[in-house]
Amino acid sequence: MSELEGTKAVVVGASRGFGRGIVEALVEAGAEVHALSRGDASEVVRATGGRAHAIRADAAHPETPSRILREIEPTVVVLNAGATPQIAPFREQTWDAFSTNWNADVKIVFQWLKAIVDQPLADGSSVVTLSSGAALRGSPLSGGYAGAKAMVAFLTEYVAHCTHEAPHSVCDAPPNDQSGGRRWPSGRRSVRASPKPHGRAISWRPSADASRRGSRRPPPTAGPIS
Repeated sequence: MSELEGTKAVVVGASRGFGRGIVEALVEAGAEVHALSRGDASEVVRATGGRAHAIRADAAHPETPSRILREIEPTVVVLNAGATPQIAPFREQTWDAFSTNWNADVKIVFQWLKAIVDQPLADGSSVVTLSSGAALRGSPLSGGYAGAKAMVAFLTEYVAHCTHEAPHSVCDAPPNDQSGGRRWPSGRRSVRASPKPHGRAISWRPSADASRRGSRRPPPTAGPIS
């Protein structure tokens, strides 16, 4: 039996691409999956034989995370939503285009992690945020995308610190990464991630009482999506 059998999962940004793949994998693992997207996610429901539940909502709206967390009470939350960057050299970028991923990807992760800190998930739950290899190597033709994805990684670290948990996140480059050896800070502990075609996953396990000052719960665990 899968360890996900019978768990409740929310996948944010689930209508296509990597998010849809995560929904299908969680369904196959036996989880009750709620697929949240701003657009139509009915195709995801059909692809899973009706075993996924579609939620149509704006993931970036400040009231959405707390409402969904309260209604569903998930033990797995995957934050995958983001915007498609405008591909153009710097001289052709405008600030509106350059900041697209800051106003979408970063804002969504910020709103959801803040909601989770304010109303912690059940003990042993998992939160997964998705960054990108661009956060390590840069992406000169995609505006602010690389910086936004780096901020997603940093936000996850910040949350681990502010909940008084020892950070233990997948933030550093795998051995065969061609980024020149750049490492993301990960406090006292870190683990290596296997390279993924769509980026890198960062996870942490909040405790139900982790927001209390002085918590000495065991450190969160982390690892790549497999």
